[in-house]
Amino acid sequence: MPPELRIDSLTGLRTIVAGDRATRPGGGMSAEPRPPLDPEADPFLEGHEDRTPPELYALRPDGGAPNGPGWLVRAIPNLFPALVTTDVARAPIGADPLASGRGEPDLFPARAAEGAHEVIVNAPQPVSSLRDLEPEQVEIAMDSWRERMRAHDGAPYVHVLVNEGREAGASLPHTHAQLYALPFVPAGVARERERFKAYFDRTQGRNLLEDVLQEEVRRRERLVAIDRDAVAIAPFASRVPFQLQIVPRRPRARFEDDGPLGAALLHDVLGRLERVLGGIPPLNLWVRTAPAGADTFCWRIDLMPRLTHLAGLELGTGVNLNIVPPERAAELLRDA
Repeated sequence: MPPELRIDSLTGLRTIVAGDRATRPGGGMSAEPRPPLDPEADPFLEGHEDRTPPELYALRPDGGAPNGPGWLVRAIPNLFPALVTTDVARAPIGADPLASGRGEPDLFPARAAEGAHEVIVNAPQPVSSLRDLEPEQVEIAMDSWRERMRAHDGAPYVHVLVNEGREAGASLPHTHAQLYALPFVPAGVARERERFKAYFDRTQGRNLLEDVLQEEVRRRERLVAIDRDAVAIAPFASRVPFQLQIVPRRPRARFEDDGPLGAALLHDVLGRLERVLGGIPPLNLWVRTAPAGADTFCWRIDLMPRLTHLAGLELGTGVNLNIVPPERAAELLRDA
């Protein structure tokens, strides 16, 4: 297949899909199995609660004292926060001085980075991936992500992410999520909000991601797996090899609202990646939920394996170069 320039309907981002480049030297895709964690050096291990800041939240179905053992999921402030802790719903937004107005703008605008930055420890066991948990444990962890997002209701945007592997930015190997409650809607999220709204208006009330998903299921070439709650696809304009999206079968704007989480399917596709690549690759995973002001939206989970490096094209232009066509990725993962 000759190289194609593809546009992502959700984000507007462009990707060059060039499958023939996978045959060049160094173009193969694989992942090494991760080494076991050292329990003694693991601050997130059950029984090491004194090595973390005091907890903000913990799920203890059998009771027990705070900041002690007996928990299934535990949320704590980030020990090295990127945001100054405050009531993010009341924090000033800090408008871009070049976005509107007249006269001389401030060319170096800055203000305190206020908000909230939390760590959500996904399980008490010393494991490095959500894949290492039972599907039921993944669902419990994700339900706790939802609870912590609700705790910051009123923030313009709440971003929950998981980094697995040092190459993907994880400073500690024990499986955990991070939550950022931001006092603004990031530009990329705002762009998606506007694209959903434009599609809604253009089609007299249809949901953009719902229609994308229905068409992907009809075509099946990028369909990876499906269960009663969600569908996993390799997106049409995948930015990196083996990028995946998990989308609820029934569109819902906010991940925080009651309803299916897609946990079983997330666990399933992580297993498929492991079987195809020989190990769980370093990866970034995040929840895209409706930002403030989004009347029409649908949440999803994005999963981005870190099998290649961003280089001058990606960093200099924002255009990604993907050497594994999503159709091929989906085929391999289906067969796995």
